[in-house]
Amino acid sequence: FRPVIGRIRGDAMTDVRAIGAQQIVEAGRFLYGRGWSPATSSNYSIRLDEHTALLTVSGKHKGQLTVDDVLATNLAGESLEAGKKPSAETLLHTQLYRLKPDVHAVLHTHSVNATVLSRLTQGDVLVLEDYELQKAFRGQVTHEGQIQVPIFDNDQDIARLAQQVEPWLLAHPDAVGYLIRGHGLYTWGRDMAETLRHIEAFEFLFECELKTRALTR
Repeated sequence: FRPVIGRIRGDAMTDVRAIGAQQIVEAGRFLYGRGWSPATSSNYSIRLDEHTALLTVSGKHKGQLTVDDVLATNLAGESLEAGKKPSAETLLHTQLYRLKPDVHAVLHTHSVNATVLSRLTQGDVLVLEDYELQKAFRGQVTHEGQIQVPIFDNDQDIARLAQQVEPWLLAHPDAVGYLIRGHGLYTWGRDMAETLRHIEAFEFLFECELKTRALTR
């Protein structure tokens, strides 16, 4: 998965869009195959340049995506391609691109582990502590310490949800993910490969937490 970065126009932008679309298609097949993006759930994106992102269109099966199942939007979440409807959650993607210039890919998944754990966890933060796989997250060099994953209550008003998420993003510049209760996980990175690595690490740790809670009840 190659990063898609830089401000590019003309034929070069067409090439960058094609690369980004293919990365999104491949990510969809991988995430669907792992059971983390069932049916038409989830949405994925890649930054094209400082003004534009490429996102999955609404209502597409994520294991059957084609390069035509993406569209370009501006960072206000508005479609730049006539006849294509962006995901309802586009603003949660473009928010990350606006606030974090180093973010070039965002993945939102609906795994069983993330959904159940977000419902079981009391309070608004899930704490992951002393796991070796914490080192899979960017900037983490030891198992010692904590990874704090905030949990926001689900809201069908995405603009309102984005307003709740934004202060936390600004206060935690090194964070790489958050949960929406009963809904799923948002993860991001400097490119698609790093973002997929973060998802795999989160999913492993979520499963560990669920199994630990089941065995220690």
